[in-house]
Amino acid sequence: MIRVHVVLLYFCTIMLISIGCDQVDQDEEFSGGQATIFNDTYYAFNKPIAGLKFENRITFETGDSLFNKSWVTAPASTTARDGLGPLYNARSCSGCHSRDGRGRPPQQGEVATALLLRLSIPGTTEHNAPKPHPVYGGQLGNKSIAGVHPEGKEVIKYSFIKGAFADGTSYELRKPHYSISNLKYGELGSEIMISPRVAPMIPGLGLLELVPEKTILGFADIEDKNKDGISGKPNYVWDVFYKKKSLGRFGWKANQPSLLQQNAGAFNGDIGITSPLFPNENHTKQQIADSSAFSGGEPEISMENLQRVTFYTRHLAIPARRNWKNPQVIKGKKLFSTAKCDLCHIPKMQTGYSKEFPKLSQQTIRPYTDLLLHDMGEDLADHRPDFEASGTEWRTPPLWGIGLVKKVNKHTFFLHDGRARNLQEAILWHGGEAKESTEIFKKFTKNERQNLLDFLNSL
Repeated sequence: MIRVHVVLLYFCTIMLISIGCDQVDQDEEFSGGQATIFNDTYYAFNKPIAGLKFENRITFETGDSLFNKSWVTAPASTTARDGLGPLYNARSCSGCHSRDGRGRPPQQGEVATALLLRLSIPGTTEHNAPKPHPVYGGQLGNKSIAGVHPEGKEVIKYSFIKGAFADGTSYELRKPHYSISNLKYGELGSEIMISPRVAPMIPGLGLLELVPEKTILGFADIEDKNKDGISGKPNYVWDVFYKKKSLGRFGWKANQPSLLQQNAGAFNGDIGITSPLFPNENHTKQQIADSSAFSGGEPEISMENLQRVTFYTRHLAIPARRNWKNPQVIKGKKLFSTAKCDLCHIPKMQTGYSKEFPKLSQQTIRPYTDLLLHDMGEDLADHRPDFEASGTEWRTPPLWGIGLVKKVNKHTFFLHDGRARNLQEAILWHGGEAKESTEIFKKFTKNERQNLLDFLNSL
């Protein structure tokens, strides 16, 4: 019996060495700690965290319904869901976040739904937010209810940039150029700033909300004191609920401090639904002098229902890693570090303590983000400041779940505006603080590049 055990131990040791398990962390497959779900199907992004109490499960299901079902024009017999518009981009949250996943830019001939255009002019509001256009407001409403004109239609044209890796393999990037046609309420003017934003995936947001502020600020190095070329910066934004300046966590520029405000802002800007946080309709008086006839109540979504939607988005489970012990994936993980990608896409951190949300509390998570702003260079710049984010800065997006976007959402368009048609293009667009990482990636061999992409697709 002892001899058998020795043989087995020798065999297991050889296997560990052969697959490189020294590079595999314990429980690495649990991207969201106990909030992880082992599901790699079409439904990977819309499952609740396991073990919710019965009453919490009811809240989750109600929030799910409010997230997925369409709003209608007021007045309507469906009083809990009327008040759409008058201007809007989508009729429901899921209209942008299909199956709680990632949106994409419109194809030729489509009107954008999962991509929207933020608008502003130079200057800021009293709370340092971007100054909205005096007529068109802070977001293009490309759809409208009957009897009201949509503001206009986004126009996206692409030019193409050719390049080559160090081994001679060629690549091509597509660069979008944005304009707006069919303007119904006058000209935009020469000072207009336009920033495209694609809807990100939803799972895991509740975990990111519980990462202690001290942890996030610990990643910051505004003056790059350690001389690694990375100078992550926090964004401080206005918290409407608490009426104070707070750390931004959500949105492409970290311009929202909480999931509650993120959801309320999306209801208002994207669907035209007022809430206790944002009680005013999303149009200006120059467009519609009085929209009381279209109102679904004051507010159109109650705080109770807004909280239910927030509970839902907070408790969506994050899918587990796949193939994390695969030798090619392990090599890719090491190359991810070699290219210094992990200086911004921080692999691992812990959530704080929460008595209210025990399933999210004190979890070891692997989101691959620092939730900070980084200068990404001129090529990705939108030239539109957003609170303390400059026109070249973007928040590091989490990478967990990125390998399942193709299965869930049937596309592989990445970055803030979906310009990258795959993960390789997304890497190649990185500039600014990430320029060195891009140059390292370009010098990798074809097999090494594939290993890194295999790693990303395992997340």
